[in-house]
Amino acid sequence: MSHVYDVVNSELVYTGGVLSLRRDTVAMPGDTDSVRDVVIHPGAVAVVALDDDKQVVLVRQYRHPIRRELDELPAGLLDKAGEPAHETAARELAEEAGLAADQWHVLVDVLTTPGMSDEAARIYLARGLREVERDVQQHEEAEMTSFRRPLELVVAAILTGEYENGLLVAGALAADHAGRTEFTGLRAVDAPWPARKP
Repeated sequence: MSHVYDVVNSELVYTGGVLSLRRDTVAMPGDTDSVRDVVIHPGAVAVVALDDDKQVVLVRQYRHPIRRELDELPAGLLDKAGEPAHETAARELAEEAGLAADQWHVLVDVLTTPGMSDEAARIYLARGLREVERDVQQHEEAEMTSFRRPLELVVAAILTGEYENGLLVAGALAADHAGRTEFTGLRAVDAPWPARKP
């Protein structure tokens, strides 16, 4: 049986362009309180775009907090009010990789850092890929490059530590597992997402 601790006080201490920081005082067992800082995140989506040759579409992007480029899945924030998550995923695939897909499924849901943030990410599987005009919306997208790598080599690179991006790790391992049953049993593109706040 799950237990939810009562919040006895909560204050918003910072609001930024993407993230906010909330400080909660939480009633703990034994009549004690604990102060918890929570990073408020709008949520995110990512796409395992898998072609007919079982190659995954990857994008290379500079990530300033770690001061290096990473190979990642096409992905983006859920920062457009009212836009369904699967439409955000389709838009990001077009903007970052110049691709659209005929088949979409929910692959896996991830709570990325539940010890400090409420970020929820949904990773989709996209198949039946076709090229579309790339509509670059942000400066960093203009510098992105995309390429394809066989899924089995992506999985191998994860296990050797070459790939560390959490959404890529979760998405590629889930796609590899799902492929063993010909992708049967995957959820519909608009399946409920309990962790996602309305």
